[in-house]
Amino acid sequence: MRVLNYLELESELHRSGIGTATDQQRAALSRADADVDVVTSPWRGGHPARAPLSAAAGRGFFRGYDVAHCNLVGPGSVAVARHAKRNDIPLILHTHVTREDFAESFRGSNAVGPFLGRYLRWFYSQADLVLCPSEYTKRVLESYPVDAPVLPMSNGVDAESLSGFEDLREEYRDRYELDGMVVFAVGNVFERKGLTTFCELAEETDYDFAWFGPYDTGPHASKTVKKWVRDPPENVTFTGWVDDIRGAFGAGDVYLFPTKNENQGIAVLEAMACGKAVVLRDIPVFEEFYTHGRDCLKCSTKAEFRRALELLARDEDLRKRLGENARETAAEHSLDRVGDRLAATYREAYEAKREGRPVDVSRLR
Repeated sequence: MRVLNYLELESELHRSGIGTATDQQRAALSRADADVDVVTSPWRGGHPARAPLSAAAGRGFFRGYDVAHCNLVGPGSVAVARHAKRNDIPLILHTHVTREDFAESFRGSNAVGPFLGRYLRWFYSQADLVLCPSEYTKRVLESYPVDAPVLPMSNGVDAESLSGFEDLREEYRDRYELDGMVVFAVGNVFERKGLTTFCELAEETDYDFAWFGPYDTGPHASKTVKKWVRDPPENVTFTGWVDDIRGAFGAGDVYLFPTKNENQGIAVLEAMACGKAVVLRDIPVFEEFYTHGRDCLKCSTKAEFRRALELLARDEDLRKRLGENARETAAEHSLDRVGDRLAATYREAYEAKREGRPVDVSRLR
């Protein structure tokens, strides 16, 4: 079976969670015990600018594939969706973007939220099957509502790609002048991810805080991001893009993620795969994955976050126990499991289309 696994704007999104999720899908499929041939571009010639030349030669704009799987919601994905519908090709749309998790990301993102919600309802409803990372996201889509079957499937975690993170500990701690118990975050710097809480906790404590990931101070950046990254508390380091993300997990000790909304949160699973103690905001999406006191600590207020950090600072055994249990949790999201489920999903979508019936998600749970 030939499957299109498409991420438009891929070169611009390689630093994002969407880019990581797409990379992990492809890596998972390469490990799966299934006959799936993956192509990553729908365009003949490999680029939309070269597709018209192919069309002029009578070969058409689009490559041939049996199943189309799109990971974004822009014009390229719309074109693929229309081509799939016209040619009776099974269409799978992956929900990495919702109205809720777009909020507080960029300047003006809250204002466009209502329009984005209506657009996403239309776009996702074209699918034969919508994939999403969590039961929480499924409930969000059903509230729009999206008129298509929805199947939750973990983004997974590529633990193998993090191998050797321990060896980078001293290098990255020296590079960013980090000492003692380091409280850290990984990913793009957005207010939605709890930026203000992160910085205010730093102001109230003596630990070194480090946020490993890119940030924007240009016209698209929110006022809150500009404020904190331009004038951070003395014990906060914003590293910007790092060459080797393993260095972040090597340097840090407690992964702090006071995010306000997530569809899953791949970096949480990465921190867990590295055996780090994790402190999370107690929001609905984390209820289905993590257990307070076993593989993480969950907090609702800034005071609770502060007490959790103080507890972990003085109780190294607790940090170790939470980290060991977190590794077990991350193993449940291995790419081997994701690859097998994804391959089975492609087969079901293909068979359903050939048989003229809806995708049966009960076969895929």
